Amino acid sequence: MADLFSPVRLGEIELANRIVMAPMTRDRAGPHDEPTDLMVEYYRQRASAGLIVTEGTQPSPNGKGYWRTPGIHSPEQVEGWRRVAEAVHGEGGRIAVQLMHVGRASVRANKAPDAETVAPSAIPCPDPIPGPDGVPVPTEMPRELAAHEIPGVIAEYVAAARNARAAGIDGVELHCASGYLPMQFLSSNSNQRGDAYGGSAENRVRFVVETLSALAAAISPGRVGFRICPGVKFNGMDDADPAETYATLLRAVDHMGLAYCHLIHIPNQGFDSLDLVRANWSGPVIENCGLTRERAEKVLAEGKAEAVSFGYAFIGNPDLVERLRTGAPLAKADRDTFYTGHGDDARGYTDYPRAG
Repeated sequence: MADLFSPVRLGEIELANRIVMAPMTRDRAGPHDEPTDLMVEYYRQRASAGLIVTEGTQPSPNGKGYWRTPGIHSPEQVEGWRRVAEAVHGEGGRIAVQLMHVGRASVRANKAPDAETVAPSAIPCPDPIPGPDGVPVPTEMPRELAAHEIPGVIAEYVAAARNARAAGIDGVELHCASGYLPMQFLSSNSNQRGDAYGGSAENRVRFVVETLSALAAAISPGRVGFRICPGVKFNGMDDADPAETYATLLRAVDHMGLAYCHLIHIPNQGFDSLDLVRANWSGPVIENCGLTRERAEKVLAEGKAEAVSFGYAFIGNPDLVERLRTGAPLAKADRDTFYTGHGDDARGYTDYPRAG
């Protein structure tokens, strides 16, 4: 029977255990959005996870929305990720970069002067986004992507995935949740297009399907995962029928041989998203959202997921795997230092002690 500490294979990625570190924005990248020495140490400390999924990483300048988030589109950024990968592999770990294009969920002050804010439709994100000083400010009106521009956006994702592999990263995860660009295409309220990328569920999933297909062709299907959260309202999402949308998406990509579906499992009226995934997707599943050790073990024992991911627990517990193995108490993470916006700020980042 599978347990937290048994090995598992997700596509082409071999995990020493089934405990995944979930992606978490920490706002510690350098002045050119490059991974810093501090980020190298942060990920090295947590390399006992079966798989680390990095913080959301922009595939292009247009994809950036938050202050001091890393990119993977310049040589300096790729070199930074190479050092991260070497550190994680040196500890026996595996790592995937989460590719995050925020689309309309952006404020001008966080972006390069010549970067654009683009989206499937010219509808602004209603939720404010923190600026460089951490104070939330209103988002700007995005420019609607023309149909002929969409292949170029997909090409940015592909270039980022190739950069990740060139840096020695084991795989990539397409961020299709949290109200960012892929989810903006998926959701009926943020996608008001009248072309082949809007309208029906089959059309609204097209951008994600084409992006995952292109990523798979570029670096191998078994090194590509995707993250979803059906029904989430974050960043202004309000899909009219999330069960239909995500069942359509899952069926459309099920044949691709992708590494995994990473599910943020939140309550939904009328359907359970884990049941929805299992009914429409035959590949590996990583279950996420507020798991305790007991709930995680139950999900694995019942065969509902092949792996489980933890977020906040990994912030305060770089040795989370060992603490779960031995039953040691978990340290509480300091929320005041989650997002400092300073690339050299170790507080609440690399200064958490190991147990014992």
